[in-house]
Amino acid sequence: MRKVESQFGEGPLQQKLSVGDLHFLSDAEVSKGGGGTGPSPHEYLGAALAACTSMTLKMYASRKAMSLENAIVTVDIERADDVEIFTREIQLIGNLNAEEKERLLEIANKCPIHKALAGQIQIKTQLIN
Repeated sequence: MRKVESQFGEGPLQQKLSVGDLHFLSDAEVSKGGGGTGPSPHEYLGAALAACTSMTLKMYASRKAMSLENAIVTVDIERADDVEIFTREIQLIGNLNAEEKERLLEIANKCPIHKALAGQIQIKTQLIN
C-alpha cells in the first residue's frame, strides 16, 4: 500500500492529502467549523468500506461468471455511546438468482476493509522530528 500523507490546507480545518501522485482534500462541514471543501475523515472511512465492498463483489462475480452488472454500496456512520455504527446497504443489479445474491452478501463481509474495521486494530504513532 502507498502511504497516505496529510498536511494543513486552506481555511480552518482543510487538509491536503496525497497518495503517491494523487492529491485530494478533506475538510469538515461548514456547520462543524470547516469549509466544506472535501469529504470529512469519517466520510472517507465510509467511502473506503463502500469502495472495497463493491470492488470485492465485482472481482468475485467476474471470477464466478455471475451476471452482476453493478453493486451500489451506501455506507453511513453514526456514533452512539462511544461506538461507531456502520450501516452498509448493498444494491445488486443484474440477473442473479437468490443463491448468488446470498453468496455475494457473504463475500461483501470478506472485503479487506470490512475485515480491518471488524477486527482488532493497532495504531502505532511516533514523532519523527
